Amino acid sequence: MRASLLQVAVNGDESVESRRRRVAALVREQAGADLVVLPELWTTGAFAYEDFGRAAEPLDGPTHQAMAEAARDAGVWLHAGSVPERGAPDSGSDADDGPLYNTSLVFSPSGELAAVYRKIHRFGFDKGEAVLMSAGDALVTVPLPHTTLGVATCYDLRFPELFRSLVDAGAETLVVPAGWPDRRRSHWTLLARARAVENQAFVLACGTAGTHAGVPQAGHSIVVDPWGEVLAEAGPDEQVLTVDFDPAKVAKTREQFPALKDRVLGLARPRA
Repeated sequence: MRASLLQVAVNGDESVESRRRRVAALVREQAGADLVVLPELWTTGAFAYEDFGRAAEPLDGPTHQAMAEAARDAGVWLHAGSVPERGAPDSGSDADDGPLYNTSLVFSPSGELAAVYRKIHRFGFDKGEAVLMSAGDALVTVPLPHTTLGVATCYDLRFPELFRSLVDAGAETLVVPAGWPDRRRSHWTLLARARAVENQAFVLACGTAGTHAGVPQAGHSIVVDPWGEVLAEAGPDEQVLTVDFDPAKVAKTREQFPALKDRVLGLARPRA
């Protein structure tokens, strides 16, 4: 299976419309890949909080349309990163009063919307995304011909229980688009490898390059196998990271080293 992670540079001197066209062209260049992955909030930048509301769009908005067409033209499964989504407002409220979500879209090779994931863990503590955006509440897995994706986003990477729940739901390849800051890059690599080892799954973690609202991005998108070995890692700048991997290695790893079978905590057990 071939995956291409598009480590897009997000800078304030490029308009959203221009970046959308440029990224769609990059996706089309990946014809021949099985899966293409984009970063988190690549239309605005993950730290450009003031732009979230202005750039928010409905699920069927311009990014949906552009990415659906690009996936169809390239004939690839496309995890289109995430965008600021404007949800439906309460009855009688203005359209601009609908909740904001950090929302990922996954498209099939025919351009059909295959899955929607609204980020569960919002970053910022008492500011930024944590107060501007609403939390999602649903796990999302996506069956592909040779593997099942488990979908998470950026800050989610710090919460292992989410990934274990995705594995319990059948995930074998964990996909994590992100806008991860450079000052915590060592955490990015460490956590991606940890999630792979503890869940005996592939991890495809795609970050952004550039600077978001004055916050330098880590880049260093990474692909990790079920043993925690790094199969490929990008540098700090915009880059297409392409790697071939064998999804069957997940089942082989879990059979050779069946640690998941020894779980005790977190399992529902009947009362005596």
